[in-house]
Amino acid sequence: MALEYMQPLLYFLPAIVLGMVFQQFLITEGKAHISAITSLVGGLTSAGLNYVFIYLMDMGLQGAALATSIGYTLPALVGLLYFMFVRKGNLHLVRPKLDFRALGRSCINGASEMVTMLAISITATLLNNILMRIEGPEAVSAAGIMFAGFGVFSALFMGYASGIAPIISYNYGKEDADNLKMVYKNSLRLIGIMAVIAISLAWLLTNPLIAIYGVPVDSNIHDIASTGFRILSIGFLFVGFNMFSSMFFTALNNGLISSILSLFQTFVFVVIAYLTLPEIFGVNGAWAAMPVAEVLGITLTVFFLKKMRKRYKYA
Repeated sequence: MALEYMQPLLYFLPAIVLGMVFQQFLITEGKAHISAITSLVGGLTSAGLNYVFIYLMDMGLQGAALATSIGYTLPALVGLLYFMFVRKGNLHLVRPKLDFRALGRSCINGASEMVTMLAISITATLLNNILMRIEGPEAVSAAGIMFAGFGVFSALFMGYASGIAPIISYNYGKEDADNLKMVYKNSLRLIGIMAVIAISLAWLLTNPLIAIYGVPVDSNIHDIASTGFRILSIGFLFVGFNMFSSMFFTALNNGLISSILSLFQTFVFVVIAYLTLPEIFGVNGAWAAMPVAEVLGITLTVFFLKKMRKRYKYA
């Protein structure tokens, strides 16, 4: 079943990656609204095609994968057409000229995002194995529901961090310390407000989110997911600051600190929590592992933000 779903995605992988790149270019070009609209339309297209391919055409998992792939491909097509034909802005497609130094520096600066994605894959596998051992497949099912909901809320923080990064880079590049300070302070305030709103909504909307998956209220999966999501949502108080700090140092062209933050926040602290808390508190310890890792991560965030403020003059 995994192979059946993965193969169509791999065929579309070049377009999926290109879409991610073009979305960042559109934000840098000051066309974030185009990036947002294409992402939204791509998601709606994927949802609609899921109904067509799975329900009407009975294509099963391959249909689901094809719908997802087409949804991801849409931003790539929009970005390709935009940068091919709109040549009035700062960015447009030209004949390529290899600059290995620039490519190397870009890869190093973006290492933190690579670390984050690798860490998510590894820790998800670790969590599934732990849940199978202590609670069984129902806990794994509940985890799928919970982390889907968690992703909805954390996307707010990731979206803001990605959107503000070009503005940070721009002000840092032109050595405008005043604007950099303003962006930094306003970002921390806004993320704090978003954190309170996110955790409040998560607690209020726990049962409606679970209901989307058609899980009966009196089932064990519902009980596990309901309790677990409320524990997991405590991490919203800290996750936005941790995401912002990693993206912040990437925007300041300090890939090393950004990578260190990502490595510890999304992998080292998470693995330590997963290997210890479930042994003490059972399945609820597994749900608490993420908030605990975020608390440990915020200490590292505060350390580097204080240490580097004089160098970059953002505070």
